[in-house]
Amino acid sequence: MNKTIHKTITSIVVLFWATMFFSCDGNLNEVRMLEQEITDPQSEAKNFNLFYTDSGRVKANIRGPIMLDYTHFDYPYRKFPAGVEVDVFDDDSTKNTIVADFAVVYEKDELIDLRDNVVIVTSDSTVLKSNQIYFDQNANWIFTDVSYEIQMPNGAINKGEGFDANDNFDNFNSRTNSGKQYIDE
Repeated sequence: MNKTIHKTITSIVVLFWATMFFSCDGNLNEVRMLEQEITDPQSEAKNFNLFYTDSGRVKANIRGPIMLDYTHFDYPYRKFPAGVEVDVFDDDSTKNTIVADFAVVYEKDELIDLRDNVVIVTSDSTVLKSNQIYFDQNANWIFTDVSYEIQMPNGAINKGEGFDANDNFDNFNSRTNSGKQYIDE
């Protein structure tokens, strides 16, 4: 009789531990899924082509291979890890083009961080190249702390480390620079 009680108790203990073991696995998977929800984007767009309009006019066209939306975070942002191309249209329908291999748009600060092979071509053919450029949408201000090269429509070239400028480059302040300038007499 003792052996039967011992086998019964042993079977109950083994069954209990097996149940606990397999139920923990399910909980572990649920915990892993919760962790993923915290770090994963809330949405993802592939091969996207977005148009922003205002009063029936196209203001911008944004294209790229992938956009990850993290706007559900406390500090919301959108990431373009494989690059982005943007055409921005002024009120007179002139086009400015921006290309970067990587970009992040921070929603709360209205700050755009463009990185790696950044090229901006304005409607007057001014070409700006850098490895990182920030654009403050609130102030309409462009700036960087890294090296840059800007070529003006008249052929003037300016190279330097760090600058800040308004969005149409009328007010351009370079921290250090060298280049070739053409001055009308």
